Amino acid sequence: MSQNECGCGRSPTGKCIGWHSLSEENYKKKLLEYEQKIKGKKNS
Repeated sequence: MSQNECGCGRSPTGKCIGWHSLSEENYKKKLLEYEQKIKGKKNS
């Protein structure tokens, strides 16, 4: 595994963004926020 690669499988980008330390509840919130952000960029 390369240095910045996600090892926990939580990162939607495949790169480590620190989500491994989030609780399950906070992870779900962050994932929803990320998905809404991406969806907003696609519709722009």
